[in-house]
Amino acid sequence: MTEHAANRLVWAEIPVTDMAKAKAFYAAVLKGDLVENSDGPNPVAFLPYDGGDAASGHLYPGKPAPRGTGPTVHLAVADDLDSTMERIRSNGGEVVSDVVSIPSGDFFYALDPDGNSIGFFKMKS
Repeated sequence: MTEHAANRLVWAEIPVTDMAKAKAFYAAVLKGDLVENSDGPNPVAFLPYDGGDAASGHLYPGKPAPRGTGPTVHLAVADDLDSTMERIRSNGGEVVSDVVSIPSGDFFYALDPDGNSIGFFKMKS
């Protein structure tokens, strides 16, 4: 069997308790609309995504892990991290780390309004 995946991550599911509130938070922070879909067993809202072979993710109605204890999903942002931090704070999230630099870019950790651990990543140019 030959594997054809672009990477190991197929997609990420982020459980939320209030879909409308979560959609508003992620739309504001990621500066893009989420697309709702009800074709599967649960309604979902896809994170802003241009398509292609890369992994993506969605929100779904579910029970988040206790605050800050579940897996961390890292999301790419197009603008600077300081602006992203401000949008997180002003939309009900919490920034929980300073910026961390790695060879491929910079990121920081935050909690969304449901307490999900999210990393926000800016690739180096």
